[in-house]
Amino acid sequence: MPRGKTLRWKLAVPVAAGCAGLLAITSMINARGTDLRGGRHTDLIGLVSEQRSDVQDLQRNVQDLQRNVDSLSQSVQGTKINQVRRQTSVAELAASVLPMQGAGLVVTLDDSPHAQTGIDNVDSNDLVVHQQDIQAVVNALWSGGATGIAIENQRIISTTGIKCVGNTVVLQQIPYAPPYRISAVGDPVDLYAALQASPAVHTYISYTQSPYDLGYQVSQDSSIRLPPYDGPLTMKFARVAD
Repeated sequence: MPRGKTLRWKLAVPVAAGCAGLLAITSMINARGTDLRGGRHTDLIGLVSEQRSDVQDLQRNVQDLQRNVDSLSQSVQGTKINQVRRQTSVAELAASVLPMQGAGLVVTLDDSPHAQTGIDNVDSNDLVVHQQDIQAVVNALWSGGATGIAIENQRIISTTGIKCVGNTVVLQQIPYAPPYRISAVGDPVDLYAALQASPAVHTYISYTQSPYDLGYQVSQDSSIRLPPYDGPLTMKFARVAD
């Protein structure tokens, strides 16, 4: 090896050893007797453990709060909530938005068998059922204490409009052809008495005789099922009188 290179190596070795020693001393001072590399892992594990402990504390707080809520709900449920639910059920029943089942009457109105052919010297309008005939029966049933009424299995309320369109009756935009089946839940005796006491129903019954022969049938049913009312509850064209 040339002498110049040998001299450079001889100088470089002490310098490198001195730098290594200086680095070791600096690390020792900074570590202050602890393991610099191990400290990072120890701090991370401790942080995770601390956060997990905090989460567990929060979960216990949530469980305690949930138990308090459940306890309060149960104590209130027996009083105010049940009272509100009973009031709501009564209101829903009165508004006819709940299904109903019970004893009552079924009234069937039908056109005369001569409605299509006609009868000499008899007005053809007297041979068919009109909206006022259906309304007369419905009004009588309401007055007899009916708690629910359906026409052709469509629930009606006190503001339901019954309209004649040609030879059909339109109920909440749905046309129906005769016979018209009117079902009412209530005391059968009171309902029948109300029908018998209605002048408008008596007028219709008078047309069930010859020569008109309109159809009128009343039957008692111990288990009438009424669907819930699903139409609008607010009036669009009528208004409450002053």
